[in-house]
Amino acid sequence: MKRLLLHNFHEKLGAKFVEFAGYEMPVTYNGVKIEHHSVRNNIGLFDVSHMGEFFVSGSNSVDFLNFSTSNDVKSLKIGEAQYSYIPNYKGGVVDDIIVYRIEKEKFMLVVNASNIEKDFLWLNKINKKFNSKIKNDSDNYSLLSIQGPNSIKFLNDIGEIDFSKMKRFKIVNTKIANQENIMVSSTGYTGEIGFEIYIPSDKIYNVWDIISNNAKKYNLSYVGLAARDTLRLEMGYCLYGKELTEKISPISAGLGWCTNFNKKFVGSEIIYKDKINGTQNKRIGFVMNEKGIPRENYLIYSLKSELIGRVSSGTLSPTLNKGVGMGYINKEFSKYRNTILIEIRGKLLEAEIYNPPFVR
Repeated sequence: MKRLLLHNFHEKLGAKFVEFAGYEMPVTYNGVKIEHHSVRNNIGLFDVSHMGEFFVSGSNSVDFLNFSTSNDVKSLKIGEAQYSYIPNYKGGVVDDIIVYRIEKEKFMLVVNASNIEKDFLWLNKINKKFNSKIKNDSDNYSLLSIQGPNSIKFLNDIGEIDFSKMKRFKIVNTKIANQENIMVSSTGYTGEIGFEIYIPSDKIYNVWDIISNNAKKYNLSYVGLAARDTLRLEMGYCLYGKELTEKISPISAGLGWCTNFNKKFVGSEIIYKDKINGTQNKRIGFVMNEKGIPRENYLIYSLKSELIGRVSSGTLSPTLNKGVGMGYINKEFSKYRNTILIEIRGKLLEAEIYNPPFVR
């Protein structure tokens, strides 16, 4: 099992660890609720260096990425980012990703840790027609995510530009903690104001020293995977392996908004048919009306006790103090505000279909 470069520092901070995507990852430091509320109300730091970074370059890089990903890569200007997914030829999703345009003919793809090897093999297979250069640089980068209302002030203290002027889904190459050539993007997985810092691994300790030295000034909380999950669930963000898989249609998952149907791409004919004809199942969000915490694979029923689907992700929302979740159900029952039943420990408990985010 791999360890993050900062593992010993997390250990000294009291982190508890779990195995995730082949890494020993911090799951919590001081408790999920504390870490969750810190991000919602102040500032939290995540070490998500397990994520993968691919660099794609060459004269055919735009055409290659426009064919191998769902969104409109051609529309990206230098310094911009977009959420997208890598489709397969059967109308499913290989992975969901962020695409950054670093230079005119150079892009960075950030992929899920559990899919690094799979994505790299898949993209190289598609690339045979385009002959772009694809480099898996995942082992040479660390990734720290600073999220929360005070993240701008924090970064302004350790950086050289005014991050308050940086709009969402942008990326800059700048100086952080006196270290040059650090990429900072205005992205995140929490729904809060936040930034993700891509740091060459040989600079991570210097950056970490400055961040940790400034932590007390801002009452910064170190945040693990558990709170990362509750934060993304409150926003209704998909997690690969839960809401997205090789067999789930991106249309069923509600990803039509990041699918450009004005181009031909891998699997586009099947995905377009799903858009026109609809899919049998639909991803929905729901909030529990009764006391109970929904979990993955819990069954979902109609008010007539008909089995209509199952939960893909669920948790107790620290903000709402209610159970919230997402799942796939028969589209006939997916109307907003419909009442459904979630089977929790042998009991059918009422929940209401609600369009995420659950916390606005």
